[in-house]
Amino acid sequence: MSLSPPAWSNSGLGPQKDEEQRLRELGYQPVLARRMGGFGNFAISFSVISILSGCMTLYGFGMNTGGPAVMLWGWAGVGLFVLCVGMALAEVTSAYPTSGALYYMADRLGGRKWGWYTGWLNLLGLLGAIAGIDYGAALFTGAFLNLRFGFEPTPGWTMVIFVCILLLHAVLNLFGVRLVSVLNSVSVWWHLGGVAVIVGALAIVPSHHQSPSYVFTEFVNNTGWHNSLYVAAVGLLLAQYTFCGYDASAHLSEETSNASVTAARGIVRAIWVSWIAGFALLAGLTFAIQDYTGALNSSTGVPPAQILIDALGTSGATAMLLIVIVAQLFCGNAEVAAASRMVFAFSRDNALPGSALWRRVSSRTQTPVNAVWLSVVVACVLALPSLYSTTAYNAVVAINVIGITPAYAIPIYLRLRAGKRFEPGPWNLGRWSRPVGWIAVTWVAGVTVLFCLPQASPVTVDSMNYAVVALAVVLVLATVWWYVARGSYSTPQSYGNAREQSEISEGIV
Repeated sequence: MSLSPPAWSNSGLGPQKDEEQRLRELGYQPVLARRMGGFGNFAISFSVISILSGCMTLYGFGMNTGGPAVMLWGWAGVGLFVLCVGMALAEVTSAYPTSGALYYMADRLGGRKWGWYTGWLNLLGLLGAIAGIDYGAALFTGAFLNLRFGFEPTPGWTMVIFVCILLLHAVLNLFGVRLVSVLNSVSVWWHLGGVAVIVGALAIVPSHHQSPSYVFTEFVNNTGWHNSLYVAAVGLLLAQYTFCGYDASAHLSEETSNASVTAARGIVRAIWVSWIAGFALLAGLTFAIQDYTGALNSSTGVPPAQILIDALGTSGATAMLLIVIVAQLFCGNAEVAAASRMVFAFSRDNALPGSALWRRVSSRTQTPVNAVWLSVVVACVLALPSLYSTTAYNAVVAINVIGITPAYAIPIYLRLRAGKRFEPGPWNLGRWSRPVGWIAVTWVAGVTVLFCLPQASPVTVDSMNYAVVALAVVLVLATVWWYVARGSYSTPQSYGNAREQSEISEGIV
């Protein structure tokens, strides 16, 4: 990879001043506090990916859809392709380090409409991710309270816990990016230490373990479909859902020092570290299964919780669940930070209804306060149907995947289409750019189609995959709003316009 200095670099200035200069060249007046370092930037993407959230939350789905073989081999394969997507996206991020991230890249490389639709897909995915992560944390919290105090986690109480978690994350994000960065840094070590403790306990304590042949070859199909290849493909959702959210490093680039390099590195590092640690976690859980059917039908409602109970006893399982819940809380907090920056950036370019309100920045913390509140409120609304249907949570997961995954590929495709017109940043893939980019685009196109397909048979109201509905709704809404807002929506071509300066200054309150 070429790491030569960018054309806009000035040897007489520090990295932070260079980045502020570059941001102005991209058309934006710096208004956010650049208080995050390289490790903090990596930490936010690693925290959003959160193997202790994604792997644990969808482990039950994986047990039904392919079983151990698909979970383990699927994780290995999906991780490799996602690494290609991450490297290709990191290259474009290095050239355009702004909070708008994906939609700004698409706008610059493809035009206003490309940016518009990419932004709406990205926003849908980020808001769906908050709902999915925090509702998953609420489910695990309910299972923990059930074990510890005999609490009955009804849908109503789960929703109450979910709302409390959302409020916690909103408040934490209002204190500024420095606290967010500290929490994410702690999150990295909590995740890695937590995986080590859980896998270590599952390796040492149980008297019985599954054989390697069972863990790596056992295929389970409880979907109702008879085509094993189809079931295995659908089972990849566990890994693909977990490997989402690494664009957080890009969304926090305006608050990161030397972002043209560190944000790109943050994306790639978050993926490969998660890839290795996640495989260890899935393997540890699967080797420790004592009663497969019993775990699937657990009274806790959370199969991994039952695996921990069977393997470690109630006290041991309670301790392990607490580790998982704290990791999920770190994950949700990081996702709120990323989503709120996307809301801020999209509003800065007048793409959202009420943009003038959502782009306001606190003069005290230099945080987009209203954008934080909008993010958690919309996430709450997305999860409300879970009060009435257990299928609704799977729909929220689908919204996350189907929104954010295509949005990753669009700027990569446009960068490939641009050819030599694309001016790479200081972090780039050199001669590997095109092959890695085409692998990434092809993979995303394939999984986007795959995750719109039905996951269970027969297809009913409860078993339907609502991802395609979510995709259609957001595209229709984006199209309708395009005709309302296209006159005001635009990304600036250069900074220096007096009117733009005054408008942005008025947004700092």
